[in-house]
Amino acid sequence: MSLIGGIRPPIAVLSVLLLALAGITALSLGRVGSDRVPQAVMTSQQHFAEDGAIGLRASIDESVTDLTRTAELFNAADPAPADAVLDKLGNVYQKWLGTAVVEIKTGKLLAARGENVPLPAIDRSKLSDENGLAPRMVRLQNGETRLLAFAVLHWQGQPQKLLVASSGLKFPGISLGGFRSIAVLDQQGTVLSQDGIPEPEQVKSEYERDEAAESRRELKAFAKTVAQKAREHPVKAKEPGAGGFLGVSGSLTGGRYLGDRSIAGYATLAGPTAGESTVATSLGLTVVAMVKVGEDPTVTSSPVFGLAAAGALLLIGGVTVAFLIGTVQRPLIRLFLESRRLSRGDLTRPVTSPRYGEAARIGAALERLRRQLQGEPAEAPATPRRRRLGARLLLGVCAVLLLAWSAPLLLVLNRAGDTVVVPQQIVNDQRERTDTLSDRVRRALNEGHADLMSVAALLGDRTKPDQMTEVLKRTMAQHLRYETMYVLDGNGTVLAQAGGEPHTTPGKGPSGDQIRVLDTGKEPVIIGTAEVNGRKGAAVVGEFRIDFLNSLLKRPGLGEVRVVDAQRRVLAGNNGYFAFEKLPSARLEGLANGANRKAGTSTRPSGVLFRDGDDIQIAGAAPFAGGGAAKSLGWTVVSWQPASGLKIPEYHRQNLTVLAGLLGVTAATACLGWLHIIVIRPLRALADQAEALADGDRRTVLYPRHHDEVGAVVRSLELIRQQLPGQQRKRDGMTSLAGRN
Repeated sequence: MSLIGGIRPPIAVLSVLLLALAGITALSLGRVGSDRVPQAVMTSQQHFAEDGAIGLRASIDESVTDLTRTAELFNAADPAPADAVLDKLGNVYQKWLGTAVVEIKTGKLLAARGENVPLPAIDRSKLSDENGLAPRMVRLQNGETRLLAFAVLHWQGQPQKLLVASSGLKFPGISLGGFRSIAVLDQQGTVLSQDGIPEPEQVKSEYERDEAAESRRELKAFAKTVAQKAREHPVKAKEPGAGGFLGVSGSLTGGRYLGDRSIAGYATLAGPTAGESTVATSLGLTVVAMVKVGEDPTVTSSPVFGLAAAGALLLIGGVTVAFLIGTVQRPLIRLFLESRRLSRGDLTRPVTSPRYGEAARIGAALERLRRQLQGEPAEAPATPRRRRLGARLLLGVCAVLLLAWSAPLLLVLNRAGDTVVVPQQIVNDQRERTDTLSDRVRRALNEGHADLMSVAALLGDRTKPDQMTEVLKRTMAQHLRYETMYVLDGNGTVLAQAGGEPHTTPGKGPSGDQIRVLDTGKEPVIIGTAEVNGRKGAAVVGEFRIDFLNSLLKRPGLGEVRVVDAQRRVLAGNNGYFAFEKLPSARLEGLANGANRKAGTSTRPSGVLFRDGDDIQIAGAAPFAGGGAAKSLGWTVVSWQPASGLKIPEYHRQNLTVLAGLLGVTAATACLGWLHIIVIRPLRALADQAEALADGDRRTVLYPRHHDEVGAVVRSLELIRQQLPGQQRKRDGMTSLAGRN
């Protein structure tokens, strides 16, 4: 018999699948809801740490790139005093705590701005080595850490100078809320910087002092664990196909303090694309975000439902398998044995015929063939045969039995309903992450405008168009945020250009707005403008790529994200959208409007939980806050996602229940379909062939389609067909002999 054909394999596989599904159902549905801190809250902290890692990596890389590019622009221009270099650098960028210019050969300090730069930590003799100008971290005497970035200033006929910029490892624009802390760790797990935990001198009461001390203790404990996990390879640290963040990330559970549980998310600094290393990623830093959440002491895990569902499946599955064995498998095997007996000439006993279905028809035909082999003539029945209970109906009964278990799981049981409890921490995280994303977009636009200002600061009335073009091309190569850059004079003439075609109006000079949005009918064009000193009315203009803004919004765990203007028209998004369309619902527009109302002296981000029957949605909105050229745009970042997509216990239980039902339907469909194709259809054809042979059809050759029980019966019928003509000739001879006598 064939290993994959025949009646036994489908029934055996169905039995194994139902047993496995019963075990999975008992184990999975019996443990849902046992976590007092929902998995959705843990995952949210992981995403929060990933946001911090992305922001820190982008800030460090941008800082180093800006310093290097500014030095290159100074090197391409006429020599400038050290004080002038630092003044222009400070006017354009306000990102460094301290800057200095040092003569490399003598070590003489030529100029300095801001806090004292730790120059003694720099070994000038190794600056010419490979990676000698790579950024490095320096620990100060007060315990703080500074990141030093370097660039070389060199003009012909003058000694080389070292431009040094010092910055702290602080997170740019991370919204922590009221109860979260965040820290940066090195590869050994040492806390280099932290925010959110007050220092002892900042607290007023003994309770606050004890709480801050406990938070620092928890942070150090998390740091030790994270340092070990951060050494894993990003590919091995995730489940296959997980995707998302490119570095190592995860979440941890800490101890309890006064009824609250400390949980943390962590993420290493990773490049923007897989396999890409940047200046920031080479530092080996890891971000840890910690928050205290309340636990639900009433949460218990009851295995009753899982065990009941598994028991019901075992009962129904046992009945189904027994039904298949009794009504399909055993009759077919009996037919195989009877047909083989007849083909070997054993005609003494009548054929034991099954009672229903195609097997009964084949058994009746075999009995008639047995009598014909004994000499009885072949005659068709005088009246049409009455169709008996078919094998397809038997399979239908089995399908109904299995569906009786699967359908309630798919459609009725463990429905989440409209009473789902969504943890407040998830709503808070949606708000804070949206606020962080809003600040990131604003800072990206401000950085882009600062780049334009740095270029404009080096262009004068004596700069030639080819020199302008070279500067523009170099800037575009180092910053991929621009679609095109050009220099526009007061009459609207393009003096130099790099990139695509500019969206300018002939004869119209530069706009007075630092950043503005142009509606081209197809997509929004975001234009930044920086005035050029020394050329009356001229300006450096840069058009931002809309894909650059869209890429900033692609963050897992936030759902749909849109950037809207002051009229609440969509300008950018993380998924498909139409430019300048409205937000998809009035309540989202109301949320955006509410977030833009000033509470005191400034606006504040908003987070809300919308309930509309079973449709529960978490949303957040955060308008641009802070300074810079982008503040005047009046943009707002809005995000929303269905609560059903989160690992909240009620939804998790519903999803697992539906999954169990789907697995049951899949197992039944696969095995019963297999049985129908391999056994039932050939069995129906065999019944027709056997009846035709018993009715006297001796010309049709019978051949098996499969090497299984049905095929064996077909082979036996073919042997019987070949024996019947001999019996007919013997009977005719005996009749002729009797006539002569």
